[in-house]
Amino acid sequence: MSSLNFIGGEKGGVGKSVLARLLAQYFIDKEQAFVGFDTDRSHTSFTRFYADYASPVVVDSYEGLDAIASAFESADPTGAPPRVVVDLAAQTAAPLARWIKDSDVFAVLADMGITVNFWHVSDAGKDSVDLLGRLLSTYETGPNYIVVKNHGRGSDFSQLDASPALETALSRGAKVISLPALHEASMRKIDRQNASFWAAIHSKPEADALGLLERQRVKSWLKKTYEGFDSLSL
Repeated sequence: MSSLNFIGGEKGGVGKSVLARLLAQYFIDKEQAFVGFDTDRSHTSFTRFYADYASPVVVDSYEGLDAIASAFESADPTGAPPRVVVDLAAQTAAPLARWIKDSDVFAVLADMGITVNFWHVSDAGKDSVDLLGRLLSTYETGPNYIVVKNHGRGSDFSQLDASPALETALSRGAKVISLPALHEASMRKIDRQNASFWAAIHSKPEADALGLLERQRVKSWLKKTYEGFDSLSL
């Protein structure tokens, strides 16, 4: 199944780019064709770590956003449209919503048999709960919703669990998964290397590379994360 995956959460620092990188690595490891887009003009994390798959796009330009939809016209060797992963920068909700509405994106992609998934990456704070409610109000029953509890950004998700926003999301068929926390020092090393997760765990020992047990912890983290992705039938 082909899909358009918007990786959002609206606020900065909740782990959107990390999730986009994880989803990219998941598709690579599963040998599933995908195309990536990076809307963050400040950090370009997605493009930096997966340069062979992702390219920058200007979210406040219809021409830029149109490139996302155009990616579905490029078939992989099997003739199937690719999956598309869009790493949404903070505060991009308004221009994205205008483009989706004015271009009738959901209807166009539905006619092509393409599923639209909105991933809401959440920390343990109230802001993430409120922003989930805003996302649901904006698109209602148009797309699929995937709520991601990022345990690298908090451990107590009781506010989210008890919120009307999550109740509404679940009533619309939303899926909820957890993103396990990775040891902070390991993530810093990976980021300093500008390496994909695959490269980080397969690189030869050198200065600032992951050590033996660090590589094992990253492998275990990827395995647990992939189990969550597997439950979504991506």
